Order: sequence, then C-alpha cells, then structure tokens
Amino acid sequence: MTTTFAKLSLSALALATAGVLAAGPAAAEGKKYKIYLSLSYSGNSWQSEAANIVKALAATAPYNETVELIEVISGTDPQAQISAYESMIEDGADGIITFPISSTALNRTIKRGCDEGVLFFTYDATVTEPCAYNVSYITSGFGENSAQALVNELGGKGKIFLSRGVPGNSVDKRHTDGAMHVFNQYPGIEVVAEYYSYWDDRTTQQETAKALAAHPDVDGIWAQAGEFGAIQALLDAGDRLVAMTGENSNGFRLALADPDMQAKGLKGVSAGSPPAQSGYAFKLMMEILEGKRELEPMNIEFPLPWVPAADVKICEGEKFENGCNAFPADRVPSSFVTQVLDPVLLPELSIDSALNGTPVEGATIQALPADVPAGANEPGINCQDCEPPADLYKLTKVEPTVQP
Repeated sequence: MTTTFAKLSLSALALATAGVLAAGPAAAEGKKYKIYLSLSYSGNSWQSEAANIVKALAATAPYNETVELIEVISGTDPQAQISAYESMIEDGADGIITFPISSTALNRTIKRGCDEGVLFFTYDATVTEPCAYNVSYITSGFGENSAQALVNELGGKGKIFLSRGVPGNSVDKRHTDGAMHVFNQYPGIEVVAEYYSYWDDRTTQQETAKALAAHPDVDGIWAQAGEFGAIQALLDAGDRLVAMTGENSNGFRLALADPDMQAKGLKGVSAGSPPAQSGYAFKLMMEILEGKRELEPMNIEFPLPWVPAADVKICEGEKFENGCNAFPADRVPSSFVTQVLDPVLLPELSIDSALNGTPVEGATIQALPADVPAGANEPGINCQDCEPPADLYKLTKVEPTVQP
C-alpha cells in the first residue's frame, strides 16, 4: 500500500461526493482514514509550508499506509469554505484539518460534521464552535508583546504603520486587538497608516510603499507575516530603516542580525506564527482517531516564538539545534518561515519537508508528549459563551521600559 494524496478544486470535490472517490467510515479492518486538508487563504509561504508539513507527515510511516489525504483550497470567501466542508462531510471524511477563514461563519457546518462523527481540527486560525479543536498560538500574545517591544524601541512616541493580515480572520483580529490595547496606552504613538498585507511579502512591500509615499517620516512598523516585504519597501524608498516587529521569516531574522541593516536603523524582534502548528494538529488528530489519546482541552496553545535581534543564531545544519533559529540565505528563500521545525513535536521533518511536502527518508512518526497545553478561552476568537480572562492582554515576553 502507498499513501494516497490528492489535491482537489471545489468542482472536483463535488465530483468526489458524487462517487468518483470512494466514501466510507473511519479506517478499520485495513481501510484508510480519509483526512481532508482544508485551506482557505493560501497565497504565501506560511500557508504552503503549513500544508507541506501535513503532506510530509501523511507520507511518513506508518501514516503512508493508513491515511488518504485530500487537499482542498477554497479561497477567502467563507461560503466557499462552507461548501467545501459540506462536500467533505458527504464524502465520508474521518477528519478535517483546516485553516478556517472565519471564526464564526463556519460554525453551523462544523457542528453538522461533528454530529456525523467527523473530527475537526483547526490550526493557527480558530473557530468558536465548541466541538472543534483549535491548535493555535493565538492566545500566547503576539499582538500585545510585539507592540510593547516596538513601543520600547521607540521610547513611547513616534509614527507607526500597522501591516495586518487577512480581513475577517481570527488571527488578524486577535493580533490587532492585542497590539492596539498597548498602543492606545501611549498618546505619543500615532498610527498613521493601517493596511492589509495578506501575510505576503510582495503585498506587504506594495502596501508599505503606498504608506511611505504619504508618510516618509515613519518611525516604526508593526507587522504581521510578510514583514520582509516592509524592509524591501523601506530600502526602495531610500537608505533608512526603522524599528520593526515581524514574524518568523528567514529574511527578517537575517536582516535583524545584519550589521549593515542595523546601521541603517533596523532593530526589533521576530515573533509570530509557527507553521508547525499544522503538523501538531495533524498528529493530535491521528492519535485520537487511532485510539491512542483522549484530549480534554478544545483550545490548545502553541508557544509564541520570541527572537530579539541579539538572539538570532544561524543554523549550520538542516534542523533547529544548539539554539539556532535561522538558516543561511543560500539555503532557503527570504520568505521561508523558520518556525516550521520543532525537535520535540515534529522530529520527523526537515527543511525539504516544509519546502516540498516530502517525507524524510527512513523517518517514522514519533508519539507526541503526553501533556497538551491548554489555551485561554477568548470570546469571539475560540469560544462562544465564555468569559475572557481578567489579564487577557498580559505581557509574557517583554516588560515596558517606558511608561505611558
């Protein structure tokens, strides 16, 4: 037997439900588990890497003998992803691992799937339907911690840009809410431009260039993924860089550690979303389906990476070892999201797994740690009728060095 992997458009998925693909219950008696990988937005390196991780794991023994993985990309329209979910349920999915485009619009369909025995796992982005498992770093405080780091760098005053993600997505909302909670405490911080960059370097570069045309005297940029594009826009506009916070692109980390870039004014911290969340979610799902795990928390927190400029360390090999956290520029593209590897949760994977979706030769799936960290419940983000924690926007990675 070999791993079955397919990539379907919505039209092809409709044919699948009509019987072109065999449907059936959970794998048993030699049958394979039918797992759908459902992406909404898919237009950047982060999304490609997160999907490739799942593909590589599904092609790793013993999953290569027990999993049929089918990828569906539905785009940024919630109704399209709802239709995709409906087709997957009709096709007899055992599990759906998904990056959801909305935290609320998909709930009714997810609930229907759960009622019919489908296991739903989201990664990175979250939903508020109680029957779905959310695996995300969304509650670990990227927005507030990165905002405070930027405020510290600016001494509590200056003009800043907000480079956001995808409109309406729970990740973008939670990040921006956390950041604005901090920025609003500092009257000297002025948000002079706010734009959606869709977590993409090229789009970030274009949108930042527009903002620079109107505000060339900007002092800092708070960016989500795509942050290396903001550096490119600044360099295109002149020879001046500014304080920045961004996520985990390899180009950004190398720039933070580059003395030439520092001399131009670049300083900041690399934090943000690990694509490794998708692999963690997939392995948790499989352990449940195989009867190896009972999982109590529905909201599962992935830890927030935190790499200030002074802590960037270039890896000599293909994995995160000896405290390294970035790769040479000739090994991966600048847009490569470094936090794709995890020696504890995903020891089966390599750089090539993230770039190409290929398994590591001779690797086998390793069991996850027994303990699963629970994330905080946040209304409208990952739960419905719940109370937010009193310290919702507490700082966990950085302390204020300047008072409001």
